[in-house]
Amino acid sequence: MKEINELKAGVAIIILDEDNRVLLQKRADVGLWGIPSGHVEIGETVSEAAIREMKEETNLDIRITKLIGVYSDPDSQVFSYPKGKIVHFITTCFLAEIISGELRCNSSESLDIQYFEQQALPADLLKMHPCWLKDALAERDLAFIR
Repeated sequence: MKEINELKAGVAIIILDEDNRVLLQKRADVGLWGIPSGHVEIGETVSEAAIREMKEETNLDIRITKLIGVYSDPDSQVFSYPKGKIVHFITTCFLAEIISGELRCNSSESLDIQYFEQQALPADLLKMHPCWLKDALAERDLAFIR
């Protein structure tokens, strides 16, 4: 494994529409599609970070409905960024519902935002996101720890 430069707390938010399509964001930093996600800032809780990130990136106000899981496995949670920095994320993933707002690409961090059928996800999807989506759809009361 490459030398890891940083450890960061992250959040990911799964939103499903009335047709059970999943909301994905095309990220500007890596050019790949993924579940809307971001970093926890100093002084905020993971749920506050999730709500803030969704507002910043999609213009949507959300209510968290379920903790999906906490993901820390280096095989899926270590990322190499274009300028060479390698970061290990510990990501808390939530299921949420929209309470207000109009969907729009609201950030320089996003190239596009749209809903996808679960059986027709884009090929250029971040590697761990199918696992998060699968866990979100599992009929399980307890959160996953992976």
